[in-house]
Amino acid sequence: MTRKNPQSPDHAIHMSASEVAAALKAGTFSAEEVIDVHIRHIQNVNPALNALVIPMFDEARAQARKANEARARGEPLGALHGVPVTIKEQYKVRGTQTTLGATNKIGNVYDDEGPLVTRLRAEGAIILGKTNIVQTLLGHESDNRVYGRTNNPWNLERSPGGSSGGDAATVASGGAPLALASDLGGSIRIPAHSCGVHGFKPTTGRLTNDDFPGELLGYGQEAILPQPGPIARTVADLSLAMGVFAKTSMNSTLDNVPPVPWTDPATIPVAGMRIGYYTDNGLFSVSPALRRAVEEAAGALRSMGAETLPVAAPDPVEGLRIFLGVMTAGGDAQMKSLLGREKPVPQIAAAVKGMGTPRLMLAMVARLMAARGQHHNARVIGNMGALKTADYWRLVEARTDYRVGFQSALDAAGLDAVICPPHALPAVTHGASEHLFPAVSYAFTYNVLGAPAGVVSTTRVRPGEETDRKPGKDIADITAQQVERGSAGLPVGVQVVARHWHDHVALAVMAALEAHFSKTEEYPIQPNLPAIG
Repeated sequence: MTRKNPQSPDHAIHMSASEVAAALKAGTFSAEEVIDVHIRHIQNVNPALNALVIPMFDEARAQARKANEARARGEPLGALHGVPVTIKEQYKVRGTQTTLGATNKIGNVYDDEGPLVTRLRAEGAIILGKTNIVQTLLGHESDNRVYGRTNNPWNLERSPGGSSGGDAATVASGGAPLALASDLGGSIRIPAHSCGVHGFKPTTGRLTNDDFPGELLGYGQEAILPQPGPIARTVADLSLAMGVFAKTSMNSTLDNVPPVPWTDPATIPVAGMRIGYYTDNGLFSVSPALRRAVEEAAGALRSMGAETLPVAAPDPVEGLRIFLGVMTAGGDAQMKSLLGREKPVPQIAAAVKGMGTPRLMLAMVARLMAARGQHHNARVIGNMGALKTADYWRLVEARTDYRVGFQSALDAAGLDAVICPPHALPAVTHGASEHLFPAVSYAFTYNVLGAPAGVVSTTRVRPGEETDRKPGKDIADITAQQVERGSAGLPVGVQVVARHWHDHVALAVMAALEAHFSKTEEYPIQPNLPAIG
């Protein structure tokens, strides 16, 4: 993408949220100019991406006029004054529908907004629209029958990830510098990794979930909670957004988020930290480029004065057992209520079917699949299905033990943070995620653990390092190798995890890695979409 004159409003699509806000406050551009250039850019690239699915352009232009008038009157301006943002479709935004990609919920319009969207508006952010998701939010692509499929801006034949893929694709392509997303099993971090941008999932319970209309898919369980979080092109913007979002919990919220003060990550030195790293969790092997990215990240942190050491990953088999057990413990009643008579899209069809199948039958199917060499998906199927109350309580107890074990391991090694892959593969080809749930174990492990985790984009897959995988009969391994072929040039991220409530430490490490990798030739920049002139 050709760089524009920094003094021209056209340059705004290359700027960070922090830079846009500073330029608007200084009068370099007007808010109307910035919003107009982003709208024109979205209209140019979105036909190829299908990322922003509910445009709010008229309202955005009206808000931009008000932002200009406020500045002219000398009023105090918010931290995000005039900054264009997008919002994931699952959140309530006044006057727009929230469907979770279910045709049964078309026209489900809300007239109220939650604390996070309200805070964004109060800080001067201007909402350009809502972005695409996967049907029911329970998959790692972004495809549904309400809005269609979202494509990856680096390669239209690849998925941007999910379920926050619309946000990541929009940010990566220059449509907005900042987005409000969410993460229940990697739904911020996987799209950030897939699209060459940065994303952050806070500590479980750090931010309110009041923006999400729980009646659409409210399981009532609190064993593994989703977390709202930002996607952006700079780590500084992630920190800026988290500082804004954290203000929502300084007073009581409906979901009783504790009023933990926010610490500025910019005040946290990496030198002197002790950071563990692993390149393989022992459940599903990673692509060569992801291994290289983690190893280079560890070396970079050592050069900055941190001590790094190899560590074992949290037990991925136990993490998978707990995650799938919790997510399917209630059976399929909620899915039936959401989808009505609509069939699930192929990427989540097996998961939805598993929710409604008795556990005894699932166990039989799992044994049969394992006997046929389908070990990965046998493990998935064998851990799904509705649970009796006592069994669910035991699963919650196992989750707590899992978290205690993780904390004990950090204490024993004296670790401040851990770095690892965010996923086993670069951006997957459309539809491939149907067979690749074990590859997501690098992400959902930290939802089970509830630890803060972010993804910083670092490098790209080099020609010749696409794959060294030697698959047998297992469909997951075969699909992984197919995804790896032709992946040269795709972006690669590194995941950074910190101790609970030490979100600022994770962001500080991410910022240090961003500073290092941004000096390399392979550092991801905005992709050259075919739709961009």
